[in-house]
Amino acid sequence: MSIVYQTDKRSGITYAYESKAYWDSEKKQSRSKRTLIGRVDPETGEIRKTDGRCRKNSPYQTVQLTEQDEILNRLKGMKISGLKQEILRLEIENRELRNKLESQ
Repeated sequence: MSIVYQTDKRSGITYAYESKAYWDSEKKQSRSKRTLIGRVDPETGEIRKTDGRCRKNSPYQTVQLTEQDEILNRLKGMKISGLKQEILRLEIENRELRNKLESQ
């Protein structure tokens, strides 16, 4: 048994695997079976357990919402009448801001 490190070319993430060698009598050659141990922390080199499927609750998956994403999330559950009211409010706010800029 040994530990093998493999880097994913697409993401640049290094994973650690436990490699077990065995003899394949059918093909008459040595084979190996790899089992995922975890992800290698690039700063400390420590192996952290992972299931390898990039789940949302993974500490490595930090999602940073942009301002547009936050607005879309807020509007997602609204009905058409609510959206129309929001558009009207934004148009009025936009008009007021333009008037302020023109008066300066």
